[in-house]
Amino acid sequence: MEYALITGATSGIGYELSVLFAQNGYGLVLVSSSKEHLENTENRLNEQYSVPILIYEQDLTKQGAALELYNKIKQEKLDVTVLINNAGFGLVGATDEINLSIDEQMMMLNVINLVSLSKLIILDMYQNKKGKILNVSSTGAFQPGPYTSTYFASKAFVLSYSRAIRYEAKARGVQICILCPGATKTGFFRREGTTTPNKAMLPEQVARIAFRGLMKNKEIIIPGLKNRLLQLFPLKIKMLSVARMKKKKQRLK
Repeated sequence: MEYALITGATSGIGYELSVLFAQNGYGLVLVSSSKEHLENTENRLNEQYSVPILIYEQDLTKQGAALELYNKIKQEKLDVTVLINNAGFGLVGATDEINLSIDEQMMMLNVINLVSLSKLIILDMYQNKKGKILNVSSTGAFQPGPYTSTYFASKAFVLSYSRAIRYEAKARGVQICILCPGATKTGFFRREGTTTPNKAMLPEQVARIAFRGLMKNKEIIIPGLKNRLLQLFPLKIKMLSVARMKKKKQRLK
């Protein structure tokens, strides 16, 4: 059986992607830092689907966590043909005001362990001459983000890195796609410390678009017409808009 490994799988886009892969007959390898949330998710999915589900509690904000996770999966001898690097979080504030330790944890999750897990899994995919990787970036990847500087930069890294390895992997039978969602009604904004925008997309909408794009091997997947149109604006205008919005949210915290 083919398995989809999904990080940040217990809520939001990650959970909705888990549902879609289960509906399409994939076994699931679900990863989260919360054992309780994993068990609740496993129970919910088991009520509706008969696919095998394996859960792994792993805090991907820690150095070396991706290798630890990979070694656990290898012990199970699972055929992971899809990797969804979905786990991530953001921070709002001027760069001198954001806690350094939390900023480092975010970069470890959003960048370092995403790269590590991609590198480890892609080696197996190359051996098998098949596989799909979906790395979750953001519309924030397309411009710098004042008052959310490290987060936007981390997502710009994900976009650039994923496009590069997509080029490398093409001749090896492996597909790399990048999901760049805009505002989505998940726990992201709560963790960021701000309110969810009223016009944010539903996670199930984003997940459906992401799943279709991945299966069609679309390079960059931007859910929502508004989010796609926004990319036509000049970079400086987008950057000023981000700065005003995030600074206002910071004052409201």
